[in-house]
Amino acid sequence: MLEISSKTNLLEQKSYKYSLQDVPDPNLYRDIYPYEEVPRVAFNHRRVPMGMPEDIWITDTSFRDGQQSVEPYSVEQIVELYKLMSRLGGPYGVIRQTEFFVYSQKDRRAVEKCQELGLRFPEITTWIRASREDFKLVRDMGISETGILVSCSDYHIFKKMKMTRKQVMDYYLATVADAFEAGVLPRCHLEDITRADFYGFVVPFVNELMKMSADAGIPVRIRACDTMGYGVPFSEVALPRSVPGIIYGLQHYSDVPSEMLEWHGHNDFYKAVANASTAWLYGASGVNCSLLGIGERTGNVPLEAMVMEYASLRGSLDGMDPTAITDIAEYFHREIGYDIPVMTPFVGRNFNMTRAGIHADGLLKDAEIYSIFDTRKLLKRSPSVLLGKASGLAGIAYWINENYRLTPAEAVDKKDPLVVALKEWIDRAYEDGRQTALATHELEEKIEELSGGRFMRL
Repeated sequence: MLEISSKTNLLEQKSYKYSLQDVPDPNLYRDIYPYEEVPRVAFNHRRVPMGMPEDIWITDTSFRDGQQSVEPYSVEQIVELYKLMSRLGGPYGVIRQTEFFVYSQKDRRAVEKCQELGLRFPEITTWIRASREDFKLVRDMGISETGILVSCSDYHIFKKMKMTRKQVMDYYLATVADAFEAGVLPRCHLEDITRADFYGFVVPFVNELMKMSADAGIPVRIRACDTMGYGVPFSEVALPRSVPGIIYGLQHYSDVPSEMLEWHGHNDFYKAVANASTAWLYGASGVNCSLLGIGERTGNVPLEAMVMEYASLRGSLDGMDPTAITDIAEYFHREIGYDIPVMTPFVGRNFNMTRAGIHADGLLKDAEIYSIFDTRKLLKRSPSVLLGKASGLAGIAYWINENYRLTPAEAVDKKDPLVVALKEWIDRAYEDGRQTALATHELEEKIEELSGGRFMRL
């Protein structure tokens, strides 16, 4: 049977409708996930068309997934980070939503304090245990959307939940029915989708969700969760690891519209950002992130990274304020005591620092030679140099001015006694046999000593 596709506006064969495969034994994809070896990437050479939605956005899980991997934030810290996130996302809500726990009184107080701010974006959503009481709690708090866990791989269905596929599907559908009854939009977190039997369970299950949604007149959001970071962004990779295949399949075989489709990834194999961008490119409107990438194990997709990815793909920041990224990083360091690895892109202390002497010379002549973009304008972070045996007086003065963020009135020049004394100390260190560059903390300690307290360690 032929019909006009609402997605491509082309005459296409009617999609095959997949039925649940209620197998007696779990499909653990041992050829791909041998466990005793590194997981394998299988190719089937099937290409799916790229199709970025008209509207794409970022959602946040800092106060849910992110908070599970660090010491819980205080109410005051959550409120301040929420305000900074709203500023970063801008007036058009590129950072569309953020999710909160509501288990404890403290969790609920944080939600209420953020609600009192009256900010339109990011919209406050929740993540709850799948029970009628929690759905009612969410509704009574004035929240319209909540996340619920619907694990979809046989690892979870058979090994953790001790159910069959049919049993777990019935359980999930009953839970979603409870959400509809409470008048809450459910966001179904398809946990471990990159180890799931996509056509044997995921697609039939999502088909039932979409059918229930149409009957209830309440949308269902689908979050595809790469819980273990197994997703692969490359074209022609076979399921279940193919990010393009997962997004395409949910759209074309389960009729999930782009605006109700979201990707949630982890960074276990260093592919979190690439996978999230791929999800956008192949049809998901939302990518779920956390501030600084803080999350389970190796972390989530860093929110600040996707701000830059958004601008790269769209050619515009669309009202976002990237200088808030630096303020967020400084807040984590100063108020929360979180140590950001110094080389972390955009937020690490050394992310735009050059080490090689020849690079430093070029940087001093024209920052654009060795800067990824105007970091001073976009992130309030000037390019910097790492001091070593080839550093001259001008380079040392530049380092001090940038490291301590001195105003033009406060800036030192190469004739400053501190600069001269620091160069003499550096020269002696290398004359005594030092080979490596000087670390920031070493320089700050020596500057504090040489300056008589004029400059303190940061």
